[in-house]
Amino acid sequence: MTLLHLLISFGGGVFAATIGALGAFIFVGFTGLVGIGTILAGGEATILNDIAFGSYLGPHIAFAGGVAAVAFAANKKKLMGDANGTDIVAPMFGLGDPTVLLVGGIFGSLGYAINYLLSSVLAVQTDTIALTVVISGLIVRLVFGKTGLIGTFDGSKGDVRRYFPEGKFFLFMLILAAGLGLVVSNMAIALNIAAIGFTISAASLIFAEMGLPVPGTHHITMVAGLAAVSSGDPYIGMAFGILSMIVGEVFTLVFNSHNDTHIDPPAGAIFICSFIVLAIF
Repeated sequence: MTLLHLLISFGGGVFAATIGALGAFIFVGFTGLVGIGTILAGGEATILNDIAFGSYLGPHIAFAGGVAAVAFAANKKKLMGDANGTDIVAPMFGLGDPTVLLVGGIFGSLGYAINYLLSSVLAVQTDTIALTVVISGLIVRLVFGKTGLIGTFDGSKGDVRRYFPEGKFFLFMLILAAGLGLVVSNMAIALNIAAIGFTISAASLIFAEMGLPVPGTHHITMVAGLAAVSSGDPYIGMAFGILSMIVGEVFTLVFNSHNDTHIDPPAGAIFICSFIVLAIF
């Protein structure tokens, strides 16, 4: 870790704050696809490793910086009207406030430092980028939020807080995870590239950016691809894709409901399930 790397990561966080956290993450998908295409064409992995997952666009740097920036802008500086810090779509450029960009940049550098500690110093056996996104989100919640780590639930009207998905929606997600997990697993094994499904899922969120009801599926495809390549079995990949979906939905209900900042459920599912996959295989 060098000062240059920290400064470059600061720039990545500033960029994400400018265009919005989700917009920066979508670029991970498209740039990652270019990087994978380059690898398959016999080129180096620089685009994939150093740009899509590096200090420019890496989710632990750019997305995390964007999450911090909007939480600061909405909850602390009150620059976004009635909106709170969960609006990861909103670009901060229109606010014209330099302190918001500074927060994005600071959390970009922090994300680089945390991931370096986890991966290079502690050698944690999981997806450390995803784990860093979660840790950064927890810090943002504690510093810029008022709803606590698991949100503030108002049960005065007789409502009951749920911690596990249920009903038709759960069945819907189960079918989605099974189908998507299997097709991505087969593709990942054929290419021997675990992240191929992740990049497609990330790119597909451009439709969510447009306001269309498109779900985040990158936790399903990332874990399915990793499990499939690690085991060589597409059915095992599918099973882990389903598990990641379930963990992601539980993570949403526990950490990302009734809240005023964003703690990323797909990142939570990826680091938890990647730990299990790497422990087994």
